[in-house]
Amino acid sequence: MLCKRIVPCLDIKDGRTVKGTNFVDLRDAGDPVELGALYAREGADELVFLDITATVEKRKTLRELVNRISHNINIPFTVGGGISSVEDVYALLQNGADKISVNTAAFKNPGLVNELAKEFGSQCVVLAIDTKKEEDGEWYVYLNGGRVKTDTKCTDWAKQAVDLGAGEILLTSMNHDGTKAGFAIDITRELATTLPVPVIASGGGGTMEHFVDVFNNAKADAALAASIFHFKEIGIPELKGYLQEKKIHIRPI
Repeated sequence: MLCKRIVPCLDIKDGRTVKGTNFVDLRDAGDPVELGALYAREGADELVFLDITATVEKRKTLRELVNRISHNINIPFTVGGGISSVEDVYALLQNGADKISVNTAAFKNPGLVNELAKEFGSQCVVLAIDTKKEEDGEWYVYLNGGRVKTDTKCTDWAKQAVDLGAGEILLTSMNHDGTKAGFAIDITRELATTLPVPVIASGGGGTMEHFVDVFNNAKADAALAASIFHFKEIGIPELKGYLQEKKIHIRPI
């Protein structure tokens, strides 16, 4: 059985780590280089870096910052934000990324997923999906950092992207993001039990029990969180110890 993974996330704006609620009301959460190094020391299984305004500002990811973080960690490092070509990925891999995350550019040009999978291997390509449950009970895909709604259902896009070569899904529930009220169990379970690739659950982690819930009930392969780690509400060693007590298969620190 594969170990479940704990994944801190650095949402980056203007070179700083930020965190909001439901994708708005951002507040400063610290220096990304220092936070990344801390999480690696504490036993995080992976680190995700998302340049959250790169697409909206029509610019590339902050490569120099990626490079600085990569030199201070010894765990797998996924980088996303503003990636729209093979050249973009080469530049990030050369600066220390292990995997890349694509979101809006992949939705607008699904062929990009296939192109990147062929060039770098599916294991390198993480499809990030920002999704929101609407009044009709369906989960829809949102683009541009949650600013633009589409008429595409989350499950349909996830399946299409995996068929094109995406090797992992990073699923963020906009309804749950920053609320600390628990992960989106239903949509996470739907993807985790029907897709042949790992699913990372994101959005809503607030207590250690929420992580038990997302692993046991939603069948997530990994759980991503930000504010609870950034603001020292839950420590990674403490969380991993709790999960081990609950008989969840996790990599020891």
